[in-house]
Amino acid sequence: MSENKDSKVFSLGGSAILRHAEPGAWSPPEGEMCLEQISGHIERHLGPIASVFHEVVSDTVHIDVHVVRPTDAYPFVRLVTSGMSDLPMSTPQEIDPPRFAELIVTLPPDWKLDQESLNDESWYWPLRLIKGLARLPHKYGTWLGWGHTMPNGDPAEPYAPDVQFDGCILLPPVSVPDAFHTLGIDEDKEIAFFAVVPLYKEEMDLKLRAGTNKLLERLAKKRFGFL
Repeated sequence: MSENKDSKVFSLGGSAILRHAEPGAWSPPEGEMCLEQISGHIERHLGPIASVFHEVVSDTVHIDVHVVRPTDAYPFVRLVTSGMSDLPMSTPQEIDPPRFAELIVTLPPDWKLDQESLNDESWYWPLRLIKGLARLPHKYGTWLGWGHTMPNGDPAEPYAPDVQFDGCILLPPVSVPDAFHTLGIDEDKEIAFFAVVPLYKEEMDLKLRAGTNKLLERLAKKRFGFL
C-alpha cells in the first residue's frame, strides 16, 4: 500500500491501490515514549523478551525489535516492534481505524538471529521488513491497518535472493491471547498490534483479483500458525 491523496486506483477485488509521494525529510526521533509499557505487555501475554534489537541511528521514530523465543505452548519465534506508536498515524477522517500501532511477525523456531547470521539478508529480511513498515506511515504521512498489503517495491521483488515472498499483509494476530491485541496507555492513546504476514506473488495477486476475504481463506488453510 502506498498513498497519493489526489487519486485512487482500485484493483479487481475492490481494494484501493495507493501510491506514495516523496518521503518526509530526516528528523530526529521522538524518543521511546511507551517502551516500558510495550515491553511489559509483551512479557505478560507472549512470554519473556529474550533480546532487543536497538537502532543505532533513527529517523523520525526510534524502532526497537523485541525477540520472544519459542515456548512449548507456541513453538515459533516472534518479533515485536516498539516505537511505531510514538507518533499517531495520519488516518482518514471518514473512518475510525487505530491511530497508534505496533507490529508483530512470526518466524520458524530455528530462525537465526545471531549477529553473524544477520549479516546475510536471507536471515535479516524480516527485521528489515518490520522496521521499514513501522517507520513508513510517519515518513509518508499515511497509515497502516487491517488488510493493507504492501509490495516490496514497484515492481515487487523478493525480500532476499533465496526468498519467494515479495509482499505482505497486515492482519490482527491470531495465535496470541485476545488481551494482546490492544494496549491502553491513557484515555487518549490505545495501541493496536498487527501481524505482518509475508505473501507470495500468487497470494498478492489473489488479494488484488478477488479481495481480502479470499486471501484470508487461503492463509487460514495454509499458514494459520504464522498469523
